[in-house]
Formats: sequence, C-alpha cells, structure tokens
Amino acid sequence: MRVLGVDPGSRHTGWGVVEAHGNVFRCVGHGTVTPGARLDLPQRLLAIVRGVGAVMGETAPDCVAIEEAFYHESVRSTLVLGHVRGALLVAALERGLPVAEYSPRSIKMSVAGNGGATKDQVEFMVRRLLAVRGPLTSDASDALAAALCHHHRARSVSPRARAVSVAAQRLEALLARRVSR
Repeated sequence: MRVLGVDPGSRHTGWGVVEAHGNVFRCVGHGTVTPGARLDLPQRLLAIVRGVGAVMGETAPDCVAIEEAFYHESVRSTLVLGHVRGALLVAALERGLPVAEYSPRSIKMSVAGNGGATKDQVEFMVRRLLAVRGPLTSDASDALAAALCHHHRARSVSPRARAVSVAAQRLEALLARRVSR
C-alpha cells in the first residue's frame, strides 16, 4: 500500500509518500509545496492544490493521510488552516482517493511513542524508520509521519472492516454525485 501523507499549511504544505511491503517501509518521496508569500489566500490554495495534485499524479498513492486541524490562539490562523485542509480533501476525493484524518497527537504517538513528542523527535524517528538521508523539512517530516501513522493504523483494522469502510466511502461519493445533479 502506498500512502500520501500531508501536513497542511498555508505557507508551507508538507507531503511525503510511504510504501509498505509487509513490515518494510520505504520513502517514495517527500517535499514541501510553498506558494508565493505575496499571493492572496485563494491563489495560495490553488498553488497548494496544484502542487499536491501533481504529487498525487506522479506517485499514484492508494490513499491520503492528512493531519487534522488543531486550534491556534489565533482564530484567523485556524480558519486559514481549515481552508487549506478543505481544498486538499477535495483534491484527494476528486481523484477517488480515500482520506484518513489523524490528530497531531495520534501521529506523534504512532511514530515516536509519545503524543507530546517534539518536532525534532518526530523527525528523528521518521529518518530512522524510513532511512531518509539528506535534507528533510519539518513539514515533509510531519507528512511522512502522517503516512506512517496510517500504515500502522491500517494494519490494526481487520480486512473486513477496511472493506466496509471503503464501500461506505464509495457509496458516499456516489450519493454526493447524485445530489449535485
């Protein structure tokens, strides 16, 4: 299974693709989409969706794992993050990719064994688990961690439960198409 992990952000959106064969995980690729700093929000959203969409096209993931929104002290920051997440969710669903959402705490727990792990601890474990060498931004590291979290969670779900979940997502997509007509 190949999972695209996404760490949404309006200034920097991290992405990372992790492939699993049994108990062996491999980093297919990682990076950061950074729209121009002077772009207004709609233009940044477009740049992010196009950048992550290109990654989806190039890497052919089976699903997308995205970090859930967390609440900032700034209401505006939380709202902007919600816009980015929404655009990315639509981009994934438009391509027929199932989406799994995980809280930052559960991602950290899955990768570092501690829900309160620091970014440095998460990056250390991501590098170790995936044998990543060279530069790795914190946004890409968080995205790879989300993908790893999904791999770990998907294994704990029975094949029957997974099949029911996929069938429910397909039915939901079909109903949404009918309603929009």
